[in-house]
Amino acid sequence: MEKKEMVLVLDFGGQYNQLIARRVRECNVYAEVHPYTMTLDEIRKMDPKGIILTGGPNSVYAEDSVHCDPALFSMGIPVLGICYGSQLMAYLLGGTVRTAPISEYGSTSVSVNTSSKLFHGISDETEVYMSHTDHIAKVPEGFEITGSSAACPIAAMENVAAGLYATQFHPEVTHTVEGKKIISNFVYTICGCKGDWTMGSFVDNKIKEIRSRIGNGRVLCALSGGVDSSVAAVLMSKAVGRNLTCVFVDHGLLRKNEGDEVEKIFGPSGPYELNFIRVNAQQRFYRKLAGVTEPEKKRKIIGAEFINVFEEEAKKIGTVDFLVQGTIYPDVIESGLGDSAVIKSHHNVGGLPDHVDFKEIIEPLRMLFKDEVRKVGKELGLPDNLVFRQPFPGPGLGVRIVGEVTEEKVRITQDADAIFREEIEKAGMSKSIGQYFAALSNMRSVGVMGDFRTYDYAVVLRAVDTGDFMTASCTDIPFKVLQTCMNRIINEVKGVNRVMFDLTSKPPGTIELE
Repeated sequence: MEKKEMVLVLDFGGQYNQLIARRVRECNVYAEVHPYTMTLDEIRKMDPKGIILTGGPNSVYAEDSVHCDPALFSMGIPVLGICYGSQLMAYLLGGTVRTAPISEYGSTSVSVNTSSKLFHGISDETEVYMSHTDHIAKVPEGFEITGSSAACPIAAMENVAAGLYATQFHPEVTHTVEGKKIISNFVYTICGCKGDWTMGSFVDNKIKEIRSRIGNGRVLCALSGGVDSSVAAVLMSKAVGRNLTCVFVDHGLLRKNEGDEVEKIFGPSGPYELNFIRVNAQQRFYRKLAGVTEPEKKRKIIGAEFINVFEEEAKKIGTVDFLVQGTIYPDVIESGLGDSAVIKSHHNVGGLPDHVDFKEIIEPLRMLFKDEVRKVGKELGLPDNLVFRQPFPGPGLGVRIVGEVTEEKVRITQDADAIFREEIEKAGMSKSIGQYFAALSNMRSVGVMGDFRTYDYAVVLRAVDTGDFMTASCTDIPFKVLQTCMNRIINEVKGVNRVMFDLTSKPPGTIELE
């Protein structure tokens, strides 16, 4: 791969490790997250322009604390310590870290020294996000204080000669009002980056890399129709053309008309040079799900059957050299970096089909965040309705139908969801809502339609505002829009006589209704 400037993010178990890397990449500078256990030799091989130390749950002076090699700070590479990273810098270089007399959580006003390169162009008094119980009580020799709050006398410090900078607060979160500027100052002014990380350059370099690696090899891709697998498929198509075969398993749990839309884009009449196989396995999945009501069991059945169908089709094709997966960077990070906690296991990370005959795996999007994947999709010319498609769970409507999944319930959910999405689009809200969809409750109730008594299902509308999908709040949809959705769904969707709107945030609820 062509050499590119990069910033290394060393993870000490902080919950915002991904966010730090994303903020750096928003400056058009490449960033990678690695565990704090990286050796100095490994760091030198990566040749980073700068290093950022993340927050973490430990106390630097505790027996169970996690430390990096103190020699990291004398490598001649600029370092920015954030929260735990700032305390670790102070502690390892001879400063003092203690339990703070007053813990700080949430938005806090901080006074900063604007003559500091880190705070150039920042307001003298700025709102930041704090989250700490320990604090730096004394800075190491050679450091000076560059920021303070009412409860935290050392909210920022620096040793300019050594290229070391630290903030007790989190510049990477949106609650830190001028946080993006602080990150930009570190990346450009302190580290001297030029900003050559763009999706256009990524696409060009990745296509060259794939061609070099694959040559005339045969490539197989499991295509779900989601953003990640679709972008991966088109990227591979641009690189290897007809050497790529995409298998699309329609399990009958997609959104309305979605199977046909995927075929229209990737099938024989579509614009891309690849081999496309559609497997209509709807009835097979419905039979497997008959009588099953527990959400996790439904997930496992759908996942296992998907692999079974995919393997059957792969065997018909014969031996392939490479298997393509749409793994993206959050999948990798959340599945665990070194000693970091596993947030959740992802099927794309290590969960390969056992019996597909392939030699190697290709994950062309492995180092990209979701927003970057969408930008790649735009670079590749994918239509907006695919690039900006709403997030959709792997088990599809199987987890948006509470209770047993039947063909009738799938039809009801698809029709109701299509109406909801159409009305949100008409209201001009489609791109401002994090995620929205219609789900089907397992509740049936009495209703009156015309002169007749009904006993039908209740549809639940769900819409949330979220940036990272780790937390979410209910979207404030105008009552008139909701009323229109209700009228249309009850009048147009057979089997529904009641529509409800889910106000639950995450936590305590999940975004999906399962």
